[in-house]
Formats: sequence, structure tokens, C-alpha cells
Amino acid sequence: MKLYNTLAKGIFLSIMTIFLLLSQISMASTINDLLSAYTEQSGTQLNAERGKNLWNKNYTHSKSEQIRSCTTCHGNDLTRNGKHQRTGKLIKPMSPSVNPLRFTKIKKVEKWFKRNCKWTLERECTAQEKGDILLFLSEQ
Repeated sequence: MKLYNTLAKGIFLSIMTIFLLLSQISMASTINDLLSAYTEQSGTQLNAERGKNLWNKNYTHSKSEQIRSCTTCHGNDLTRNGKHQRTGKLIKPMSPSVNPLRFTKIKKVEKWFKRNCKWTLERECTAQEKGDILLFLSEQ
């Protein structure tokens, strides 16, 4: 029985390691594909520092006059959970170093950029803004 448990644990750890490696490969591929597309669409070099500034910048909502920024919901420490300001819903960490599933699907990344840019900036983000923010987040 002890040998069986040891083997089962070893197999489980091997499967988890493979899963994490595949997630990291998928994330890297998705990020690279998106960064290439944003660079091409914007016609400019992407910049992580500009992304950091956008991420931390406060915007005043035109109707409610609420102050909003990406950090309002995601927090300042991107390795920790955030919390949606309006709904209170838990938001998993943005940092790919602790959340390897964060940037693995292009469609999902685009969906959240569209939704969150409209909520925070009251408009969709430009390709350059999305690229700068994604570059910043990918380095966390």
C-alpha cells in the first residue's frame, strides 16, 4: 500500500509538472502573439513603463465621478488576489508568475481588455495601450 501511495504521488506530481509546463508554453505563445499583433496594429514599439503608468493612472468616471484605475480592482500587488469594486467578486492574481493560466487564451485576454478598458477609461483601449499593459503584466 505504501508503494502504491508513493507511485500515485509521483505520477500526480509528474502530471502537474507537465500541466504547468504546457500552461507556461501556452501563456508565452499567447503573450508573444498578442504583443506582435499590438505592435503591428499600433505601428509603435511597446513599452512596459508606459503600461505600468496606464495601469496605475486614476481616471474620474464622467457620470459617477468615481475614481477608477486598474488597481482599483486588481490591487497594487499583482501576485495577490484582487476584488471587483462593484460586485465584490474575487479576481485571481494578474501576475503570470503565480497564475500561469492568466494569459493563455487570446479571446479571453481581448474580452477582458474590452470590458475593463470601457469600465475604467470609458472607452476601448488602443492597440498600443493594450500592448503596453500586457508587456508590463507579463513581466510581473
